[in-house]
Amino acid sequence: MKTLAEMTEQEKAQIRAWIKNWQEVGPVLEQIRAQEIRAADTVKAMEVLDDMFTHAVKTLPPRESSGLIEQQAIFARARR
Repeated sequence: MKTLAEMTEQEKAQIRAWIKNWQEVGPVLEQIRAQEIRAADTVKAMEVLDDMFTHAVKTLPPRESSGLIEQQAIFARARR
């Protein structure tokens, strides 16, 4: 990533435009997000997630490992 001193005027202008855009659009997007959260049907979402969880439990066998032991072995080899 370039430092500010290394950027061209065009790159600096693009960054300023990006910042201005987020300053204008950010609050609007936050308002939409808050409205969607308030309007969400939590009970329905929980029912859907419960159905998905139940399906996963029935169709996927439990894992023998979380993968943490294998990850630690990889890290140990990388240290050498």
